[in-house]
Amino acid sequence: MNWSVLFFDLDDTLYSNSNGLWEAIRGRMTDYLRDPLGFPPDEIQEIRRSYFETYGTTLRGLQINHSVDTEEYLAYVHDLPLEEYISPDVQLHDLLVSLPQRKWIFTNADSNHAMRVLGILGLEDCFDGIIDVRALGFLCKPEPQAYQRALAFTDETDPANCVLFDDSLRNLKPAQAAGFTTVLVGTNETQPGADYSVKKLDDLPQVFPQLWWINSHPG
Repeated sequence: MNWSVLFFDLDDTLYSNSNGLWEAIRGRMTDYLRDPLGFPPDEIQEIRRSYFETYGTTLRGLQINHSVDTEEYLAYVHDLPLEEYISPDVQLHDLLVSLPQRKWIFTNADSNHAMRVLGILGLEDCFDGIIDVRALGFLCKPEPQAYQRALAFTDETDPANCVLFDDSLRNLKPAQAAGFTTVLVGTNETQPGADYSVKKLDDLPQVFPQLWWINSHPG
C-alpha cells in the first residue's frame, strides 16, 4: 500500500495524554456550562457525557440544543497557558518531516487552538493545513460526514490511500469502516477499529515502517 495523505488528530495525539492539558480543557468546558450558561453544577457532567455520546463533542450538543455563542465558547475553553503543559518536540518534528506523504491536522478543536499548540510544539511547518471544526461546518469526528469533508480538503478522494492517527478509538472506527488505515495513539495494545497501535508517534518507525516505503517498494 502506498499512502498519500496522513491525517493527525491534535490534542492527546501530538503530545502525551499524561501532561494534563486535555483535563484542563475539559475543566474549562465545565466552567463554561456552569457560569455563562447557568447549568446546575450537579448536572453538568451528565449533560457533557450525553452530548459527547450523542453528538461527538460538548460544543455540538450545545449548538443543537442551546443558543450557545460558538466563538465565545471556543475562545473560553482554550484560554489556557499552553506552555505550562507542552514544550517543543524536536524528535517528533524530525519524524514528521521525514514522512513522504502530505500531512493534515484533523481536529474537533478550532484552528486558533491548533495553531497555538503547533507553535509551542515547534511543528507548525510539518503540515499542509488544518482541518478544524469550522472547516467541517461544525460536524465533528466520529460523524461519518466529517471524514468525507476532511477528504475534500485534500487532492486525495480515496480513503484507502489515507491514514488517520487519533487517540480516540471512537473516532477511528468510522474511519476504518470508510476505508482509512487507522492508528491508535496512546497505547501499545491492539484494539478493534485500529490497524496499528503506538504508545507515542515516535514509535511509528518500529510499528509502521511501511509509511516510509517509496512507491516502487514491493508489497
